[in-house]
Formats: sequence, structure tokens, C-alpha cells
Amino acid sequence: MKQIIVAATVALMAATSMAAAETTLILGEAGPNRGARAAALQSFADDVTARTNGEVKIDVQWGGALFKASAAAQSIANGVADLGTVIAVYFPQEMLGYGIADLPLRNADAWVGMRATDELMRSSDAIKASLADQNLVYLGTFTTSAVNIGCKDTAIRTVEDIDGLKVRGVGAYGKAFGDFGANLVSMSIYDAYQGLDSGLLDCSQGYSYAVAALKQQEVMTSYTLLDWGQVGALGIFMNKDAYDALDADTQAAMNEAGVAMADKLGELITADNEAAIQTMKDAGVEVIELDTAERDKLVEKGAKYVNDWVERANAAGLDGTALLEQYRALVTKYTEERDNQGYPWTRN
Repeated sequence: MKQIIVAATVALMAATSMAAAETTLILGEAGPNRGARAAALQSFADDVTARTNGEVKIDVQWGGALFKASAAAQSIANGVADLGTVIAVYFPQEMLGYGIADLPLRNADAWVGMRATDELMRSSDAIKASLADQNLVYLGTFTTSAVNIGCKDTAIRTVEDIDGLKVRGVGAYGKAFGDFGANLVSMSIYDAYQGLDSGLLDCSQGYSYAVAALKQQEVMTSYTLLDWGQVGALGIFMNKDAYDALDADTQAAMNEAGVAMADKLGELITADNEAAIQTMKDAGVEVIELDTAERDKLVEKGAKYVNDWVERANAAGLDGTALLEQYRALVTKYTEERDNQGYPWTRN
């Protein structure tokens, strides 16, 4: 009888130890569980579990079940979730350093932009300290990919063509369109189909995969590839208290999974964008590649918004000039890696 009790006690202790070794982290995501970014987010969660030999599991709460996108940073910092997706545009001051990835620089490649942003966020002591003050830790980054523009019954072949058009423009890119004479219309990308169809819009700023996903090729007659920049300040952040409670090996696994996530989304979104361009062509949309000289005019016009960011960063105690130089150098670094080695998913 004594042997049975001892054996039962040992089994219970082993089971308790195993349970204690398993950790479930709650991740809040405002978006739905579909599309390339959702697939990349799920790959991050699965990767963390694989890298920790099953000891850490991530329970993703989709569709804003825990918090809306506009409340993400505070909710994660307050422990509503252990980690989650933060979109910098909703937090222009708190995520000022991260906002560098939204600037209208010459940075149109999704994978290059993500890897440059990722390395900056991990290597900048100033940005890490700013996040720590908010009880946040950066883990990995996404991107909406290259900013382009689609139009109905008109086409943008030169920057002069923008003058007088009714344009759905967003962020610094939209402001630059306005500087070229566009009449900016405040409208979500989800309403752009109706806006183009009804004539409320002549053109809509957007992303190739989103055009196809929202079937906007049905109401577009032209689509101009700008080769300009992207919106890349959205990613996964973790509650610092929860992060600090993890052992060093688990922290490393989560950071490594965050880096790998950029490669996964790069692969998925690049394929989706290429397929979307073909969908547009098949629908009879004229796909225009903006001339390099015209693209450079866009970059030049956007420079003042880059300078504005530098000034705001300096005022917030960040060295905006140094961060911008570092970011541009990282964009060059990953551009050269892509050119010399190809994308990670194409390498042997």
C-alpha cells in the first residue's frame, strides 16, 4: 500500500512539474484570422511553441476580442493580454521611434523594410528604453507593403497628373499627394470601392493585395506602381513584466520567432502582391510603372515629412537624425542582401 501511495505521489509531482513548465500566453489581435498577416502571426505563435519544445503556447484572440486597435498599446502594457499587435499610427507619440517605418522614404520592398525595421527596433537602446518606460517590449514587425495608387477614368503617369484629383490619401504619403495638388478625401480603404464607383474618389492610395482582396479592380481603370515606400510600423509587442518573468531561453526563442515572422510575411505578401497585379491585368486595369524621375519627385516632396519626424523625435529625447541614418543604412544593408542572396525563401 505504501509503495502505491509513493508511486502516486511521484506521478502527481511529475504531472505538476510538467504543468508548471507549460506556459500559455494570451495574444490580442484586432484583425480577423485571414490573410497574409494573420498567417504570419499564427506562424509566429507556432514557431514560439516549436522553439520552446512545447513549453510555451500562444493563444491568439482574434478580431478585437480583447481590445480594439486604438487601445492596443495601453491594454498590453496594463496586462489585458500578455502580448499583441500594435499599430503605431494610433499611438503617434508613444510609438514615435517605431513610426520611422511609416515615413515616405525610398523603401518599397516589403521584406527589406521589415528586416530593416526589425533590426533598428532591436538595436536602438533609446527606442528600447522608451518602450520599457511604457512597460512594453518589441518582439516582431509586419508591413502593409508598398504604397501604390489606383484610379478610375484617369491615370497617374507623372506627378503633374495628381493635381486636382480627388484622392483617398493616408499619412505622410497622403499629405505628399496633397502637396502635388490632390484634393484629399477622408475615407477608409474598405469604403474606397464605393468611393471610386460613385465618383467621390478619382484615386485611392492602397496596397496591391488589398485591391484584389477588396475587389477594387472592378472599379479601377489604372493602377500606378510608385516604387516609393511602405507603411511598416505595426508589429507584436509584449507586456514587459510578463516578458521579464520568462527565462532567458524563452525570451530568446520569442525574439528569434519574431525575426522569422518577417521572413514568413515577406514570402506571403510578396506572392499575394504579385498575384494581385495579375488579377488587375486580367480585369483590364492598366498597370503603370512610374518613371524613376517622377518617383524621385515623390521622394523629394515627402522629405519634409521625414524632417518633421526627426524634429519630433529630437523633442521626445530620441536622436532623430542618428536613427534616420541608421534606418537608411539598414535599408541599404538588406537591399544588398536581397540582391546578392535573394529572398530567404528562395535560397537553397
